[in-house]
Amino acid sequence: KAHTSHDRNQQYLGLGLIVLAYAVIFLPLISIALQYQQYYEGSSESNLLSQAAFVTLSLFAALSAVVLVTKKDFSFLKSILTVGFIIAIGFIIAGMIFGFDLGLFFSGAMVVLAAGTILYQTSNLFHEYHTDQYVGAAVGLFSSLMLLFWYILQIFMSRD
Repeated sequence: KAHTSHDRNQQYLGLGLIVLAYAVIFLPLISIALQYQQYYEGSSESNLLSQAAFVTLSLFAALSAVVLVTKKDFSFLKSILTVGFIIAIGFIIAGMIFGFDLGLFFSGAMVVLAAGTILYQTSNLFHEYHTDQYVGAAVGLFSSLMLLFWYILQIFMSRD
């Protein structure tokens, strides 16, 4: 509703709910990452969260700059991203049912999918959203950013 509504209260409610949901989802992963950092105290893995955050924000900035500089409409990515997410959900469900680890390749593919989503969402910010829908646009971008961070952190945590 936050994406389509012109009511700012609904938009802020949607943004608040999505931020709360991501906080709940990310707490276990961040807790594991912090334990991982403590285990590797003094090595390059000891600042794992900051490294993953830096890479995530750098990629986000670069992808957003591509849209800002080129002013290209990336709406053509919608069907590609939809198919990509359906395939990803299929792999996730299969992994849960059959008990296999999705691994580093899957995380890399999800980073690519998240990057496409950032291009798509940033493009929508300029080409689709009205000026009074800035909160709804923020919800989409925030979701894409957190998806990117999740899988970059997964990749960093898989280093041995």
